Amino acid sequence: MELLIAAILLVIVLVVLVRCIVIVPQSNSFVVERLGVYKATWEAGLHLKMPFIERVARRVSLKEEVADFPPQPVITRDNVTMMIDTVVFFQVFDAKAYAYGVSRPIQAIENLSATSLRDIIGSMSLDETLTSRDAINTQITATLDEATDRWGIKVNRIELKNIEPPTEIRQAMEKQMKADREKRASILLAEGEKQAAITRAEGEKESAILRAEAVKQQRIREAEGEAQALLMVQQAKADSIRLINEAAPTQNMLALRSMEAMEKVADGKATKIIVPSEMQNLAATVAAIQGIAGGASTPAK
Repeated sequence: MELLIAAILLVIVLVVLVRCIVIVPQSNSFVVERLGVYKATWEAGLHLKMPFIERVARRVSLKEEVADFPPQPVITRDNVTMMIDTVVFFQVFDAKAYAYGVSRPIQAIENLSATSLRDIIGSMSLDETLTSRDAINTQITATLDEATDRWGIKVNRIELKNIEPPTEIRQAMEKQMKADREKRASILLAEGEKQAAITRAEGEKESAILRAEAVKQQRIREAEGEAQALLMVQQAKADSIRLINEAAPTQNMLALRSMEAMEKVADGKATKIIVPSEMQNLAATVAAIQGIAGGASTPAK
């Protein structure tokens, strides 16, 4: 019986000793109280506590946490009621302040963010609210971070998850966006037609320039051909004159060639021919030559 009691006592002692060993996980802090009074904050690692006197009052996670709050009604400066829901990213940096600073930290952050959001949105118009999310996020983050320092909470950032204007405002905005899109489409169409007309005009201009250049080149080549032909004719004449001069023709031969040229002129439509005296003398000479030649060829009877 005594052995059983000793075994039971030994087991109880071992259980108590085991329960006195506390292992704090990484990224966590334990707030320890002794007889109901704050004693220490244990960081990650192995710790021992006194049985029945000390206890772990609060286990605090030091990781960054996300709190998604439901939509809150806010009123803009131009009296438009919108529903805005926010997402808060926060992290505990002081476990003691977090444990004793506020009763329900998440609810406190939610109420504080709703109040700050109403104050900020109340000083802005609808258009400013819809286009200034970054500015709103920055202002709310600064306000909450300053207010939650005494709670041991660091607010890293706040994001406006969704902004829902009233139905009639959304319909008006949709109509406005549709009108803007149609306007941009019309402008783009007009710009396209303008560019197409400019392109066509430039094409016609270049085509006309090319045609004119072709005509110019053709005329230049024709003129060059005519000039070359004239040059060849003149060269031929010069060569014929040179050959005649080299042949040293007699005066009678030159006169005969002149008569042949006059015969060709007489074959035209000219009705009067003025014959120089030299030509007349040459004609008499030719006639005499022909007479002599005729007499010589007639046989004697």
